[in-house]
Amino acid sequence: MKRIFLGILLLLATLIAKTQIVEPIKWSFEKKQGDKEVSLIFSATIDKGWHLYDTYLPEGGPIPTSIVYEDSSKFEFVGELQKIPAAEVHFDSAFQMNLRYFSNKVSLIQKIRLPSDAPATIKGYVEFMGCDNQSCLPPNEAEFSFDFNGAATSGTAESIVPDTPDSSAASGQALWLFILISMVAGLAAILTPCVFPMIPMTVSFFMRGSDNRGKAIGTAFFFGASIVLIFTLLGALFSFGVFGPNVGSLLSTHWIPNTLFFILFLVFAISFFGAFEIVLPSSLVNKTDSKVDKGGMVGAFFMALTTVIVSFSCTGPFIGALIIQAVQHGGMHPLIGMFFFGVAFATPFTLLAIFPSALNKLPKSGGWLNSIKVVFAFILLAFGLKFLSNIDLVYGFNILNRDIYLSIWIVIFSLLGMYFLGKIKFSHDSDMPYLGVGRMFLGIATFTFVLYLFTGLLGAPLTSISPLIPPAEDHGYFSSHTTQIPLQDNNIGLCGPAKYADKLHLPQGLPGYFDFEQGLACAKKQGKPAFVVFKGHACANCKKMENTVWADPEVLQLLADKFVVIGLYTDDRTTLPEEDWVISPVDGKVKKTMGKKNLDLQISRYNSNSIPFHVIIMPDGTEYRLGVTFDAEEFEDFLRKAL
Repeated sequence: MKRIFLGILLLLATLIAKTQIVEPIKWSFEKKQGDKEVSLIFSATIDKGWHLYDTYLPEGGPIPTSIVYEDSSKFEFVGELQKIPAAEVHFDSAFQMNLRYFSNKVSLIQKIRLPSDAPATIKGYVEFMGCDNQSCLPPNEAEFSFDFNGAATSGTAESIVPDTPDSSAASGQALWLFILISMVAGLAAILTPCVFPMIPMTVSFFMRGSDNRGKAIGTAFFFGASIVLIFTLLGALFSFGVFGPNVGSLLSTHWIPNTLFFILFLVFAISFFGAFEIVLPSSLVNKTDSKVDKGGMVGAFFMALTTVIVSFSCTGPFIGALIIQAVQHGGMHPLIGMFFFGVAFATPFTLLAIFPSALNKLPKSGGWLNSIKVVFAFILLAFGLKFLSNIDLVYGFNILNRDIYLSIWIVIFSLLGMYFLGKIKFSHDSDMPYLGVGRMFLGIATFTFVLYLFTGLLGAPLTSISPLIPPAEDHGYFSSHTTQIPLQDNNIGLCGPAKYADKLHLPQGLPGYFDFEQGLACAKKQGKPAFVVFKGHACANCKKMENTVWADPEVLQLLADKFVVIGLYTDDRTTLPEEDWVISPVDGKVKKTMGKKNLDLQISRYNSNSIPFHVIIMPDGTEYRLGVTFDAEEFEDFLRKAL
């Protein structure tokens, strides 16, 4: 009797809940026909404040989302269920445990293959459960039906498209979030190792500006506006489909732009040393001289163009990730995103461009302004090597290796230290009758840095500058609290020799694979999770993470003992054997090199081309994802949560 009474109460509670609360999770269904396969797409729109639970949850938690087919013998599954975006991990106060769930919207995509062209209908339902921060609704079902009429399989599937009166508000919120992300990306790009050295060129250019304060400020603002205009035009090209999303990666890794960037840095450095002055062509100067107000503007525009072009070597990943996000939204999102990216990127440069005009007004400034240019020349010379290093790493030449690179830097910064101490003098320098206190401390700091570089030749990891220099070649052992693995026995823990291990190596001497299919097969065979990292030879953040976060003993031990590590280089130019070529599901082109194949995998499977990008694939197919972090504890927590 009690059970009947409780059942009636539960039924009444369910009915009351359904009458008082509009279903916060609405489903729609569609299918996309490929050449041989069909993608069944189950899309959920989730009201603000609510969430939909993932398809795999620990015991004792809520009911996970599941797709139930009426008759699965009518088709063949192709691959695992894809989830876009990935589920978020949060502490759920209702169940007092960490759970994975989706917010706002999610698409569950299952690829299938039909056995024939005969007409068929695939029916079933999605079982799901929705909760907010205070309560949960009873489990619910949403029915679906996909009709395939023989060869004409492009017919419309039965769809459930409910009313969403607040969709415009959600769209507005999404746009503001996208704008915020764009501006954060623009500011973050300033801090990359090959954008920072552009500041000296900007400062030096505006040091030659007019003595008229108002005109100098106007020119500086025009300089900033030009940067915004160039980025906005780039976004417009993406908005109208002229470029694809991989242009940023091409500029960051291809030998032609990297060579041009190195030459550009070298030319500016030689000019700053006093060998010659960079000026506009005389014909252009004569034309601009006749219009005084326009003369400085022309120079400012070309300076802005140079800044944007050279910055692509490091802003490529930021722009690439932003473009991927924008293209998914469609419409004017690429243009809007690049406009606000440009505003954030240009603001610091504009402020720094205004500052030198004030310096020019300082009385009796003497030759100290030229000394600043010479210091900038040394810095440009050192940072210009990074572009040559990118070519060397991406194409596997192994000419400009870590030892040679550090030796060149030691010479450059030793000469800089001698310049601070007055032991070296250039043609435009003023006489220095005595050594100032400021120059003495700068000399001490420079020679201290030189000694720090020298320790790198002796094997020190140089973690603080690891994004700027080539990675260390592993000659010793992978070691942690309890483990030592000689590199010559680096197949320990693997299922066999790894493809491409003759030219590629994982950091810290970790054993692992460089081919996705081979690594995943080994992980499945051993029953271990696969730790996949999409990375690049020329990726500064990748090197920084590997030399700081991965070097943490606890992290290193976890990666070595509990995972099968798969390192996928997205910028490697190695030509693959024909049997390893793939046809891209994104653009339909054949990917023949390792980098293009891995990048296409990242874009098509995870809708991202930003690196480093980490994915843990569990034996049951559950995936956990993480981007860039320099917090070893956060990274370790990411690994342990998956385990």
